[in-house]
Amino acid sequence: MLYSVIGYYSLILGLCFGLILILFSVKNFQNSKFDTKILSFTFLQFFFVVISFLCLVVSFILSDFSNETVFNNSHTTKPLFYKIAGTWGNHEGSLLLWLFVLTLFILIFLLKSKNQPTKYKILTLVFQQIIIIGFFVFLIKTSNPFNFLFPTPEEGLGLNPILQDPALAIHPPILYLGYVGSSIIFSSALAATSLNLITKSWATHIKKWVLISWIFLTLGILLGSIWAYYELGWGGFWFWDPVENVSLMPWLALTTLLHCILVLEKKLILTSWVIILSISTFTLSMCGTFLVRSGILNSVHTFANDPERGLFILIFLFSLIFLSLFIFFFFHKSNKDTPTSFFWLSKETSIIINNWFMMYFLSVVLIGTVYPIFLDVLSSQKISVGPPFYHKLIIPFLIPFLLMMAIGPKLKWIKSNLEDKTYLIILLLFSILLSFLIVKNFDTNFLLNTILISSALYLFLITLRDFFIKKYNNLSQNIAHFGFSLLILSIIFNNLFSTEIITNLKVGETFKSETTKIVFEGINQKKEKNYQSIIGNFSIQNSKGKIENMSPELRIYNQPNIVTSEADIKTTLISDTFIVINLVQNQDYFNVRYQVKPFMIWIWISVVLISFGGLISFIKKKYEK
Repeated sequence: MLYSVIGYYSLILGLCFGLILILFSVKNFQNSKFDTKILSFTFLQFFFVVISFLCLVVSFILSDFSNETVFNNSHTTKPLFYKIAGTWGNHEGSLLLWLFVLTLFILIFLLKSKNQPTKYKILTLVFQQIIIIGFFVFLIKTSNPFNFLFPTPEEGLGLNPILQDPALAIHPPILYLGYVGSSIIFSSALAATSLNLITKSWATHIKKWVLISWIFLTLGILLGSIWAYYELGWGGFWFWDPVENVSLMPWLALTTLLHCILVLEKKLILTSWVIILSISTFTLSMCGTFLVRSGILNSVHTFANDPERGLFILIFLFSLIFLSLFIFFFFHKSNKDTPTSFFWLSKETSIIINNWFMMYFLSVVLIGTVYPIFLDVLSSQKISVGPPFYHKLIIPFLIPFLLMMAIGPKLKWIKSNLEDKTYLIILLLFSILLSFLIVKNFDTNFLLNTILISSALYLFLITLRDFFIKKYNNLSQNIAHFGFSLLILSIIFNNLFSTEIITNLKVGETFKSETTKIVFEGINQKKEKNYQSIIGNFSIQNSKGKIENMSPELRIYNQPNIVTSEADIKTTLISDTFIVINLVQNQDYFNVRYQVKPFMIWIWISVVLISFGGLISFIKKKYEK
């Protein structure tokens, strides 16, 4: 109980320092020099948030069930690692982690912005404190992580076993680093717009925050996808789940913003794009927070089902949107000295075209995510939007997008001719021929698959050539684009060549198909501290006669009483073999799902390469020409 008291009043003190910071910043706005007291107050605010967060961590470690959050999300039999991870594996704790990162980032921003104008730093701090205070109020009023329970229960309800996984311990913090990083971009853009400081130097300054946010958001999505693949038994990497989508949307906006920032840094154009995308990225991050915590979406990823919380976030979100749009329309001034038109064959044109493609993809994901919600509210009609919707609307436009990614870097600013036309044409023809040979045995969507693979392969070959020929020239871009082309190719081949068998088997039974023989040899049981498990023993023989032993697992947890499936996955450079079992209710047989998923590891590797490209841009800029 002591730690809950300290944690709660630390939150109160952090809120007080936020209010002091706004008042003190407004008072010192006209000063030519940055008052160091502002930095001290910011540090103290961060310090009290750290104290509050550590108090919650200790409460989880000690299994202090007088704390309602601990009671609802922990248990004495839960391993220590998951007790600690459970701190942010719930609604209240995750918001406290958000607040921790918010206060940390604004402190780092002030420390790393010594050479920036004083008014700009102060105004960025004010906008950021508005967000921080909003989260403080949200926590204290609707989501207090330090509520008391009396009398103190002897045992807790436990954490959802699905969340008791190493990936889930690091996935949320990394994802939040990406989300919260967008708040700094948002606040900085509003401050720079208000002071008419959207310049090349500002672009250079804020680019690092865009890269940091983008890298963390990319890695966060990757970890979530890997976790869903092996833990949920879906057997895939992406299912267009609404909560997956709410992380993808800010990533699309942030990726577009990153390219616009690079253009702004070089040519001082696309200023309006940069401001709008800075606002949109953070707005979409907040929209994701609202959808996940309002109870509107039904997903394994959701944290809460409380309309009061959702209403608070919605009001707060609309307030931020109104504030940002007001500043944009009344303070943004276009630079009339910069060129507003350029030749159709130029780097500027290619970037603008790809920006529109990215916005189209974002719109498709947004509509597919929110339309069922609006339809449910307006007509009580429940529908689900699945992969076919997204594939039909995205894939045809993905082809010209990939081609523009391949050709765009070869163009010059303002006006240009394509460099090395000969090899570009040769690689295109080679890509079409190779794609034809790959897809020729498929009757369905032959033309579409051929063109799609050709465009992805074209980008793959061009970036691969540039990597070896130009070396350090645009190294980060080449690695990121190469990773993206590898990602698209891996996804296409995964979809084309995947096989799946779903059957019900008793112990001792055998399933046979033209290519696969599955023998259910038996089961083993074991007991752990917080769960019991049933392990299935399977012998699997493929068409080449190769026999592989696989052991998927069912876990029956004590608290809460939930049964989960643990897939057995054998990974090679070529493909994954994936098997998962589930109990058939009131029956003595098991439902068995066996899949062969080609190029799965290359999907993960490609996303790592994309992130690595961003990291190189962040830390190795001096090596790039």
